[in-house]
Amino acid sequence: MRKLLETEQKALEINLDPAIYGTFAEIGAGQEVARYFFQVGAAAGTIAKTMSAYDKVYSDQIYGPEPTGRYVCESRLYRMLDHEYSLMDDRLQQERPDTMFFVFADTVSAINYQRTIRGNGWLGIRFQMTPNGQPNDLVLHVRMLDNSNQLQQQAIGILGVNLIYACYRYKKEPEAMMESLMDNLRGRVKVDMVRLTGPDFDDIDNRLLSLYMVKHGLTDVAMFGPDGRNLHGSEFLYRKDVMIVRGSFRPPTLVNMDMLESGYQQFRNEPDRSPKKSYLLTEITLDNLRSEGDLDEKDFLDRAELLNSMGQTVLITSCQEQHKIVEYLSDFKVQKVGLVMGVQTLLELIDNKYYQNMDGRLLAAFGDFFTKDVKIYTYPALQEGSEELMTAQNLPLPEGVKFLYRHLVENKQIVDIEGFNADILHIFSKEVLRQIRAGRAGWENMVPPKVARIIKEKFLFGYPVEQMEFEY
Repeated sequence: MRKLLETEQKALEINLDPAIYGTFAEIGAGQEVARYFFQVGAAAGTIAKTMSAYDKVYSDQIYGPEPTGRYVCESRLYRMLDHEYSLMDDRLQQERPDTMFFVFADTVSAINYQRTIRGNGWLGIRFQMTPNGQPNDLVLHVRMLDNSNQLQQQAIGILGVNLIYACYRYKKEPEAMMESLMDNLRGRVKVDMVRLTGPDFDDIDNRLLSLYMVKHGLTDVAMFGPDGRNLHGSEFLYRKDVMIVRGSFRPPTLVNMDMLESGYQQFRNEPDRSPKKSYLLTEITLDNLRSEGDLDEKDFLDRAELLNSMGQTVLITSCQEQHKIVEYLSDFKVQKVGLVMGVQTLLELIDNKYYQNMDGRLLAAFGDFFTKDVKIYTYPALQEGSEELMTAQNLPLPEGVKFLYRHLVENKQIVDIEGFNADILHIFSKEVLRQIRAGRAGWENMVPPKVARIIKEKFLFGYPVEQMEFEY
């Protein structure tokens, strides 16, 4: 079991390691991280230089101007790492041949006096794992939750120490590395993106880091793009219209892809939408990953691999209630949100809200979810035991919710997906998964050809390896 250390202990341990030596460059909140290393003593063994280019004009002279005019951003952080690491390498490589160099950098905007800025920042480290080795990068984004500027600055200091310590002490334990970022910080910050790259970490799938972050409560939402690269929403979601499709995707079937494509097409074609400013996200929840017991990392990566191969950006979340994902998107000033769900899922959602709020809070419960900027796009299903379709128009609703539901339908906050393929509604992911694991033929016709090919090539979802290895 990992031992929880105080922040000062971590800083002192790094200071006492003669092989670790580097620069601290901090913009925004002040020199909060460097301060810990100075205060615990023996800092001369660790710190080559500290600086805080607080003035924007002065900062531009050092690191160059930002085209966007924003200074608390990912590109600023990388400019800082590039510049400072190049200086350290040029000036000290010959002087300290047995040293592992690092550059820690952060660019932070803490909460202001008027509380109009809530506090967030980018932190990163470029670091060697061996003397004269090629450097690695660990970069993260943090949202601060404390209600005072002083406390937020303190939290940045702790997080920075945790980050540096994790890179050197948990280099072979990526899950412990992620979990340790929150040491002595629970309830004070959310770390909602971590990216770890470099030659010493080529064997680490960054998508697993996203999973660990959500699993250990660093964040409620993490995401990665089609290339498997961990992303932050500020990079591409700002002021966009966003559609989210939640599912098990185990595996993605023809129905899943039809739901994605037909729902997204309808979303983009709304009269108040700009197709160029629309974005599609697929979501997998922790609850879904744990539906059969313990969380299975390979099962998660199998799903992620197939969704990425289909060009999808993937969210991994702990948001059992979907209004929480809507709240998350609000941080990026997302304009319109579309949620695609099967009609059976919609029925379960309404039932849950109705039966859990029979004490008069029903309207408030629905109000949390059905805001003016959220629309649900409903994918039909075959009614059990018949060929009739269940749609948003004929849901078997509890009597007490019918009037409110009709209001939502008439105001087009709940709509049916129109361009669906009725010929594939008999396909269910669970049945496809059973056939794959049993080695039965026929499942290939229920998934996109590319999905079938990748499942066989990479032996995903328990596809019978033995059959392939011993067939003569």
